[in-house]
Amino acid sequence: MFDKILIANRGEIACRVIRTCRRLGIATVAVYSDADTAALHVEMADEAVHVGPPQSAESYLRIERIVQACKDTGAQAVHPGYGFLSENTDFAQALADAGIAFIGPPAGAIAKMGDKITSKGLANEAGVSTVPGHMGLIEDPEEAVRIAEEIGYPVMIKATAGGGGKGMRIARDAQQMRDGFRAARSEAKGSFGDDRVFIEKFIDEPRHIEIQVLADSHGNVIHLGERECSIQRRHQKVIEEAPSPFMDPETREKMGEQAKALARAVGYVTAGTVEFIMDRDKSFYFLEMNTRLQVEHPVTELVTGLDLVEQMIRVTAGEKLPITQEELRLDGWAIETRVYAEDPLRGFLPSIGRLQYYDEPAEAEGVRIDTGVVEGSEISMYYDPMIAKLCTYGSTRDQAIERMQHALDAYYIRGINHNMAFLADVMAKARFQSGELSTNFIDEEYPDGFHGTQPTDTVKQRVVIVAAILQRAAAGREAQIGGQISGHGAHVGDDWEVFLEDHRVPVTVSHGGDGRWRVVTPEGEVEVHTEWTHGAPLFHASISGRPVTVQVDRVGARWRLTHGGASMEARVLRPHAAKLAALMPKKEPPDYSKFLLSPMPGLLVKLLVEEGTPVKAGEELAVVEAMKMENVLRAERDGTVSKVHAQTGANLAVDQAILEFD
Repeated sequence: MFDKILIANRGEIACRVIRTCRRLGIATVAVYSDADTAALHVEMADEAVHVGPPQSAESYLRIERIVQACKDTGAQAVHPGYGFLSENTDFAQALADAGIAFIGPPAGAIAKMGDKITSKGLANEAGVSTVPGHMGLIEDPEEAVRIAEEIGYPVMIKATAGGGGKGMRIARDAQQMRDGFRAARSEAKGSFGDDRVFIEKFIDEPRHIEIQVLADSHGNVIHLGERECSIQRRHQKVIEEAPSPFMDPETREKMGEQAKALARAVGYVTAGTVEFIMDRDKSFYFLEMNTRLQVEHPVTELVTGLDLVEQMIRVTAGEKLPITQEELRLDGWAIETRVYAEDPLRGFLPSIGRLQYYDEPAEAEGVRIDTGVVEGSEISMYYDPMIAKLCTYGSTRDQAIERMQHALDAYYIRGINHNMAFLADVMAKARFQSGELSTNFIDEEYPDGFHGTQPTDTVKQRVVIVAAILQRAAAGREAQIGGQISGHGAHVGDDWEVFLEDHRVPVTVSHGGDGRWRVVTPEGEVEVHTEWTHGAPLFHASISGRPVTVQVDRVGARWRLTHGGASMEARVLRPHAAKLAALMPKKEPPDYSKFLLSPMPGLLVKLLVEEGTPVKAGEELAVVEAMKMENVLRAERDGTVSKVHAQTGANLAVDQAILEFD
C-alpha cells in the first residue's frame, strides 16, 4: 500500500479522496492555484504545493508541475479525481516515466476510450450495441447535411474529444445541421483544441443510463449496477440516482455484461463508467466510456456499500477486487443532486462571490454531503461552479426522495445564488416521483425556463404558521428587554395578521413553554414544537406531528421564509396595524426595459453594436464570458442604441448596464 498520495485536483473531489486516504492511514498532498490558497482541500491535506496562477491551464493542467510536486514531496501515487488531467494520456505516461503510480487505467485505455470515434469501433468489436451514425471525419456543413439525411433526422453532432456537454448540438433539419455543425466545431476547438466532430442518430425520449465497472490487474472485472442520469440541462447532469426506476434485472445483466466486455477489450483497470442511451423499449446503445471516477459515484457507493476511491487505490497497489459479481448486492435507493452556484431565475447563469453564510444539513441517517467549501469560501470565476453534491439514501425510492426534500430545506447558503429551489421543484414533480424520466425532462417540464417554485397550499400554510411564531417570539423577547417600569411592562398579545403575497391571514399564537406553540388559522388549530432560538437561520419544528424545516431571513420588518423550494416574504402585524397597512400604496419597481443589463458577473468579450445602431428583436448585441462559457445577449425587441455604458474588455457586475435604447 502507498504511504503518500498526491491529489491532482481541487474542490469537493479532492476533499473526498483525502477523507478515504485518512481512513486508510495514507498521507496526502494537495496542489493549489493562487485562487485556492485558502481552499478546504488545501487545509485538509497533510501537505500542499502551489502550482500556479488561477487559470487552470497555468496551474492544475500543468503536467510538469504536478510531476515535480510528486518528486518534491515523495508522493508515490496520484489520484486525478475527475476533470482536469484525469483522462489525459500524456499525464498518465509522464507519471509512469517518473515511476509514480497513476490511480486510474493504463494510458492506452484512456487513449482508446478518450476518442469517441475509436471507442465506438472498439465497442462494436467487443459486441457492444452502438448508436447508428457516421464516425468518420466531416469536412464541411454540406457533407454534414448529406450524412444526416442518410442517417435520418433527428441527429446529434458531437465533438470527438468532447465532454461535459460542450461541442454538442441536435439537428432536426438541414439548416439546423449547417448551423449546428459550425457551432459544434467552433466550441470543440475552443474547449478541447480539437475541432473534429461526428454525427449519430438522436434517440427521442432517451434515458441516460450508465454502468459502473471495477477492474483489477489480475483480470477480474465486475459491474456495480447502473445509475440513472437522465435529468440533464444542456447535456450536463443535474440529478442522478441508483438504481434506475426503469431498469429490470434482465436488462441490467445484459447492459452490465456489455460494459464488462468493453472494459476487458481495452485492458481496463480501476473504476470506470460505460454510458448508454436507452429508448422507451429498453433497447440500449453505447455512448462513451469515462476512464475515471464519475461525479455521481456516491450513489453507487451508497447502494453497494463499497468505497470506490479505496478500491481504486487498492487495485493500483496490486490488490485483487474484494468481491465477485455473484457476491455483489444492490441495497436500497440513492439520489444525488448537484448544488451549483448559479441563478436558475436567470437561465442558470453562473454566480460568483463569497459564501457569507453556509450551513449544511446534518449528515443524519440517509444524508451524505460531498463538498469542498466552508463558510467564507470564495466561488471563483475560474472553475466549475459546483458547491456540493447532496446525496440521500433510503430503503425505497420514495424515502430517498423525501429525505432529499428535507435536506434541501435544511441547506442554508447565502452570499451567492444557487439552484436548490430548482432541485426542490424537480423533486416535487409528479413525473419525477413516478420515475417517468428522459433526457428531455427539463426541456419538457420547463419549456419557458424556471421561474421559481409555486408554493402549494400546504407550504403556504406552514409559512404562515412559522411567520406568526417568529413574530410572536420576537415580540416576547423585546418585551423582556430591561429599562421598563416595574408593573408596566409591554404586553404581548396572541392575535396577529400575516400578510403573505396578496393574502391577509388572521392568526392566533399562544406559547405553551418549552418550545410548544398553539397556532389557530382559518384552516384550523395546529400544535407546533420547536427548538428555534432567536437569530438562527433554520426553523426546525414538528407541525401537527410532521418534521418541517424553514429557512429564516429577516428583511427589514419582514420575514423571508424558504420552504419546499419556494421563498416568500411575510409581514406580521397586530390587527390594528394590519388595517392601516392595507391602506398603504404599493411601490412600483424601477423600469429597466430600455437597458441591456449583464445577467451575470463576467467579461464583456464582444460588443456588436454602437450608438445609433438600429437593432431587431433577436439580434446579437454582446457576448459575456463567465465560467469559461460564452453567453450571447440578444435584443428583446426592435429599437435603436442610444448609449453604450460598457466597452469591450470590461469586467461586468450582475445587472450592470451595457447598452441603453431609445
